[in-house]
Amino acid sequence: MNHSSFCAKRQRAVAAAILIAAYSPSTIGTVREATPERGQTVVQSKFYCNLKAMDPVERQRHKELTEYLIRVRKEIVETEKGYEFQFSPSDVSLTQLVEWVTAEEKCCPFFNFHIDLEREGRLVCLGLGGADGIKPFIRTEFQVPEASDTKH
Repeated sequence: MNHSSFCAKRQRAVAAAILIAAYSPSTIGTVREATPERGQTVVQSKFYCNLKAMDPVERQRHKELTEYLIRVRKEIVETEKGYEFQFSPSDVSLTQLVEWVTAEEKCCPFFNFHIDLEREGRLVCLGLGGADGIKPFIRTEFQVPEASDTKH
């Protein structure tokens, strides 16, 4: 085998290994590209979601529920290790939050979750946190404003 043939085969093998590593469930990460005209920021994260943890039907339902929860949240409270999203029980049930947490935990097991019923049942809360560095990931994924006043 000549040197150029060997180099070409080696390059193909390296490229294949990179593709396999890049698309394996344990290495799929969140990377957002900046587009200044939209005012988006670049987020590169050490937190990785397993995009294959849900089938297409589950993923669609989870996406719809996530969008709904973002839309109807009443307040966002920043905590030491993450955020608490507050809802009116007339908008969000405990069952919906449990469904959301169950699905989210499949793809993002690095989150810490808590669900609270407060103020004598007049407030439903979803806490989302985790290890150091989780807040930027949460802000990006759950559309949390970066302003010091996180009331929604």
